[in-house]
Amino acid sequence: MVWLTVPIMSDLYVSARLTIPSTNLQWSASRSSGPGGQNVNKVSTKVTLKFDLARCEEIDAVWRQRVVARHSNRINAEGELVIQSDIHREQYRNLADARSRLARLLLECQTAPKKRLPSKPSLGSQRRRIETKQRTGEKKKLRRGSFEKDD
Repeated sequence: MVWLTVPIMSDLYVSARLTIPSTNLQWSASRSSGPGGQNVNKVSTKVTLKFDLARCEEIDAVWRQRVVARHSNRINAEGELVIQSDIHREQYRNLADARSRLARLLLECQTAPKKRLPSKPSLGSQRRRIETKQRTGEKKKLRRGSFEKDD
């Protein structure tokens, strides 16, 4: 497998805040296990896209930390984010798919997740819980019998 830094690959526009230069992207093609019949055995259509996350200066440190925390299973030892695509029969479509998945992945991590505010139980649910406990206690009281000996 030969890794290519293709000069014809354009920069990846992610959002108004971020455009990834093509110098931080590498891709390679290999034989796919996806659809294509005999074509799969002859043509390299599977695309592996590597994004050099560790050396990309366009992403700020907090954003990078969120990406690493959320997608650490996709990051290799060199600090590159690896995305593979083999859902299409054409190499260029798989490359476009991998690029769009990378953009979506980065946008997911752009903002910090909202903190969950714990909710309080409603007055009705509290009342129902107490009533159920009281009914259960009453049931148990009725089960108690006197175990006095009959003389």
